[in-house]
Amino acid sequence: MRLMKKYTILSVLAAVAFTGTTLAGTDYKKNVIVDDCKFRNNELQVDAFGTGAFYQNGRPGWGGGLGVNYIFARYFGIGVEQDLVGRNDNGSSAYTEWGTIGSLFLRYPICSWNLAPYAMVGGGVFYGTSKNVGVGHVGGGLEYRFDRNMSLFTDARWLFTGEGNNDHSGALLGRAGLRIAF
Repeated sequence: MRLMKKYTILSVLAAVAFTGTTLAGTDYKKNVIVDDCKFRNNELQVDAFGTGAFYQNGRPGWGGGLGVNYIFARYFGIGVEQDLVGRNDNGSSAYTEWGTIGSLFLRYPICSWNLAPYAMVGGGVFYGTSKNVGVGHVGGGLEYRFDRNMSLFTDARWLFTGEGNNDHSGALLGRAGLRIAF
């Protein structure tokens, strides 16, 4: 009987020892991935910029504008802008053109440099002269981020109309400005 008590006590102690080590679990480290990229998904951006329009025919125009963009994925977005360009028509008279332009963006952030080159395509209308002119455009640009919310950008695009060989047949539109991302 004594021998049986010894084996029972030893069996209980062994079971407790094995159970204790089984319930102890394992040591593990939680891997934390830090995304230090300043370019994000789901960004609302507001642009303020200066612009220059270099027409195929006629004198250049200078002005500025405001824009709003929504980047719904880190690489894709949409935007709309309002441009205001003042011109002298071959020295005879001065006038102002307004432009409302929509764009689709394809950007490729280079996070280690805080740079994002981008391409854009879209269309809109220029008005304010005696004739409203529909335009299409294609171009590209570069954005440099200081932090997650502020950046400088510059871009250029070719505006084309199909108006033939007149003052509205095409133009190079360049912009440079400040972009605030939310």
